[in-house]
Amino acid sequence: MANEVVLLDLKLSPFAARVRIALEEKGIEYKSEVEDLRNKSSTLLKTNPVHQKIPVLIHNGRPICESMVIVQYIDEAWSHKPSLLPSDPYRRAHARFWADYIDKKMYPTGRNLWASEGELKESSKKDLIQCFKILEEELGDKLYFGDESFGYIDLALISFHSFFYTFETLGNWSMGAEFPKLVEWGERCLQKESVSKSLSDQKEVYEVILQIFKQKLGIE
Repeated sequence: MANEVVLLDLKLSPFAARVRIALEEKGIEYKSEVEDLRNKSSTLLKTNPVHQKIPVLIHNGRPICESMVIVQYIDEAWSHKPSLLPSDPYRRAHARFWADYIDKKMYPTGRNLWASEGELKESSKKDLIQCFKILEEELGDKLYFGDESFGYIDLALISFHSFFYTFETLGNWSMGAEFPKLVEWGERCLQKESVSKSLSDQKEVYEVILQIFKQKLGIE
């Protein structure tokens, strides 16, 4: 059977970026089919009928949904390539814990920051700063979250690097001043071609989010 890999994709999505990075890390050739979420394709509705969201990986006609589930699938299906998850059971559990923390904290809190005003916005800012603080403490003095090499936790978090400028601009703080180790880690990750070619420009993400925010407030 031909090894056909299709990704239902969206350029600015941090969740789709995770899958693109994983595919690039494994050296897997794939076809990207970009979705219009205002007019979802029949393929998306058929392959992800529960959530109707991207990303969806379709491997030889079989769909896999949810970004980190897809990343784990890629790691296991192409196990002959360098692994993204550690081989040690404890370290694998540790990596999954932090990826889950990132999923539950980063996007929901960040979205509240740019989609709200007043007390909720200020509360979201404090929560997001605390989230970054905890992640920087976990990183410590390591090169990557998994020590010496780029891995599962790094992949989970670096997908949000495109949003760092939005977070600090709308939250009125400096990532470089507050979290220098995370900024250095991000720059280190961006030296990998698999990461740099998969992430969107920070200013582009900011402009898109700002436009969405203005439309919600009825400014434009």
